[in-house]
Amino acid sequence: MRRFRHLAPARLGSVGVLGLAAVLLVGCAPKPAPTEWVTVAPTVSADKTVPPDPAQQVRWPLTGEPAPDAGDDLERAAVSVKIENSAASRPQVGLQRADIVWEELVEGGMTRFVATYHSDLPEDVGPIRSIRPMDAAIAGPVGGVLAYSGGQLAYQQKARAAGLVLVSDDGGGSGFYRNPQRRGDHTLFGDPRTFLARAGDAAPPPAQFAYADSAAESSAATDGREASAVATTFPASSPSWRWGDGGWRRYESGSPATDGGDQITAANVVVLTVTIRDTGNRDAAGAPVPETILTGTGEAIVLSDGHAIDGTWSKGDATDVIELTDAGGEVIELTPGNTWVELVPVMRGTIAVS
Repeated sequence: MRRFRHLAPARLGSVGVLGLAAVLLVGCAPKPAPTEWVTVAPTVSADKTVPPDPAQQVRWPLTGEPAPDAGDDLERAAVSVKIENSAASRPQVGLQRADIVWEELVEGGMTRFVATYHSDLPEDVGPIRSIRPMDAAIAGPVGGVLAYSGGQLAYQQKARAAGLVLVSDDGGGSGFYRNPQRRGDHTLFGDPRTFLARAGDAAPPPAQFAYADSAAESSAATDGREASAVATTFPASSPSWRWGDGGWRRYESGSPATDGGDQITAANVVVLTVTIRDTGNRDAAGAPVPETILTGTGEAIVLSDGHAIDGTWSKGDATDVIELTDAGGEVIELTPGNTWVELVPVMRGTIAVS
């Protein structure tokens, strides 16, 4: 499994010997001659190295994992992709390789994902669907590219105003293709590597969360409580996570959620309680379009390394990074690795940690 992320959730010196030799010179004079000391230069073994300082290690910003051989890839922009989560769209492709996945409420009480790729760029992701009003606040702090399939003009303008480079299938963007093995509205897939080519001079993403140096040093592990599962509900979706084999394993309505045959796993699961408002708009089928409010503050639960810690999330403007703090006001640090964020509605949503 790719990310046991952790994170999160981080993935020797020698001592020279000083030899002192003393030679006592004995002369013929009645008094002993003065002592003369000879200093031997220390030797150092060339095949030993000093342990690296974890704080100085190069790390991927969206996972906190070491990136010693990343080279120029660290300087590339991130690519966020809108991926659907209806029963007919499963199993999705490429979710396991995302650095961060956000689960958001959409029409009809169902959920969709914003999957962000930076440390790893898969060839195929999908099924890809349309943009939503909160996507600007989710992907805006990451920057780079947002790939999707159409959507209302106001939501696209909102994302563009957040500094995102928009790549849409309806807009003629390259990198999209139809999967003949899928049916209906679930056939659109894409290549994040091709989407990245549209990034231009977009900057690499800043860190979205704080990371400990290891799972055992994460805030949940050091200051939280033991936890084996978290179950959440949206009006028409019931995702849950269970701790096992060193990571959090995802379930949809009690069944394993898979990605290309393997169960989806995460190093961290971040659950945020959020307010939902009605935008007053309707989708193509006439259903009301909800918007998750991702500014202000709310309750948070962070799960890492088989533990959970309660806290608070806060976010100023749409393009600000969310800050997670514990009851004492200290920043919560995740396990190095991949992270899933569940945006659970305060009304008509539930969270249960066991």
